[in-house]
Amino acid sequence: MTIGRSHWTSTLLATALTLASPAMADGIKRIVHPDGTVEFTNVKDAGQPRASTGNDTVYRYRDENGVVAYSSSEPAGAEFDVIRFHCYACDPDSRVDWRTTPLFTQPFRTEIQNAAAEFGVDPALVRAVIHAESAFNEKALSPVGAQGLMQLMPATAAELGVTDSLAAAENIRGGVNYLAQMLDRFGGDIRLATAAYNAGPGAVSRYRGVPPYAETKAYVHRVGILHERYAAR
Repeated sequence: MTIGRSHWTSTLLATALTLASPAMADGIKRIVHPDGTVEFTNVKDAGQPRASTGNDTVYRYRDENGVVAYSSSEPAGAEFDVIRFHCYACDPDSRVDWRTTPLFTQPFRTEIQNAAAEFGVDPALVRAVIHAESAFNEKALSPVGAQGLMQLMPATAAELGVTDSLAAAENIRGGVNYLAQMLDRFGGDIRLATAAYNAGPGAVSRYRGVPPYAETKAYVHRVGILHERYAAR
């Protein structure tokens, strides 16, 4: 999940209409509301009326220049879609079958290989973390400001030398750098390193293992499954 954030904060993915493609994340629904707005969501109460502005909602719209933009506030005077997401891989009640859900084997191949080689991290693990963090949506946003494929918080991104978290190559390099630091800190233990990526290294040290947070335990388990599957490919 989001680097450096509290374990209970859900990740919100701002995603494009291409989620309707066969490679879309499991459980995503497209809902057309009576007022004509369109919502893409994996929130369990998606059948409820469209959410008002809040921490779990992103609005996608075209600005005055015709450029697609995202906002946490409902845009005035513009048509918009509502995108409301919780964390892809951390919901303990997720019904996704992580052993069969489609993999993202092609996107960002060069960026992943380059970063993995630079920091000495298994590229299959990098791909598994990206899958768990953002389902390979390079424009993913969270309510607390986490951005991009590996969901970097602005302060963490700055520490890692990332100037544009929505630029795939920069974001991946920063995320892999941080993941490598966690692997080094926890003696190469992938479970502890990914737990630290989700809940923070302090929590892992404090509990001397994977923290007893349902979200973190689910995340670590699912990253493990994804890692195994990506490595096999």
